[in-house]
Amino acid sequence: MMPDLLGDMWACLRIGKLGFLAILVSGGIVLQILACALYNNWWPMLSVIMYVLLPMPLLFFAGSNRSSLLTESDNGWVNATKSLTGASAIGSIAIPVILKHAGVIGWGALAMELSSFFVFVIAIMCYIGLNDDDDYSML
Repeated sequence: MMPDLLGDMWACLRIGKLGFLAILVSGGIVLQILACALYNNWWPMLSVIMYVLLPMPLLFFAGSNRSSLLTESDNGWVNATKSLTGASAIGSIAIPVILKHAGVIGWGALAMELSSFFVFVIAIMCYIGLNDDDDYSML
């Protein structure tokens, strides 16, 4: 099973970067839904709120100046954007951990929730790398 998955991911990398990004996002969504469906408990879907809120500060405050997000800045709006984005990212991890601590979800659901978060983080990093190239060509 695992060698097939790695082989499929490598084939997707050869086909194109955008396809690999789509598979990562789809995998994150599947893990998110499985964390709820397998354990018959839909409370872990609360972390989806944070996934929706995560890009909002970047869309509203950063605008098209992406390079300022990666450097030190004196701009108050950029600093507010960094702070709100960081709070949303921490919330994406904190919600499942708090639900586990309260006894609402089990260890399996927590593991799948955190796996989903890390798959989304990898997808975001791939998206940033894809945009830096400004090239949608084949590998």
